[in-house]
Amino acid sequence: MDNNFRTILWHQFGASIDMLENAITACPEDVWAARAKRGTELNAEDSSYQSFWYISFHTLFFLDLYLSDSVEGFVPPKPFTLDELDPTGILPDRVYTKLELLNYLEHCREKCRVKLENLTEENANQLFSGFGFTHYTMLELQLSNMRHVQHHAAQLNLLLRQKTDFAPNWVGKTKHKLNQT
Repeated sequence: MDNNFRTILWHQFGASIDMLENAITACPEDVWAARAKRGTELNAEDSSYQSFWYISFHTLFFLDLYLSDSVEGFVPPKPFTLDELDPTGILPDRVYTKLELLNYLEHCREKCRVKLENLTEENANQLFSGFGFTHYTMLELQLSNMRHVQHHAAQLNLLLRQKTDFAPNWVGKTKHKLNQT
């Protein structure tokens, strides 16, 4: 696999992770656990609303999962559980802190860096169906994964803009290097 391609892919995937990190870092405590319906005012009374911390956790959980080889054997780092995979939509039993989620983000960033650093022509074109997707290649799964991170980073930035009149700037490419050796 061309090293230039891996580097470009990392610059963009890493930028999506950076944007998620910037949104999490910028979130004030009074917005962190408040429930919010996408695109509307925050409302802590309605249980159908999602909160900033939960959207952040959901994004990191699936980033981690889709960087794994399969659902079988996947275990997120503590204190996180596999409850996010429950089809009934079970929520975590408590609000995760910013520090917990930023630590999880670093775990995911490193896992992503290693995954892309080890990308080869052979494994990039390997068909994947282990996550309920049919006929995704490993490379396409990672592009979809990157889009998922960016989607939720944008959602979090919208919430920040609505509640604080501030959102972090766009990240053009990550400042983190692909090759750590």
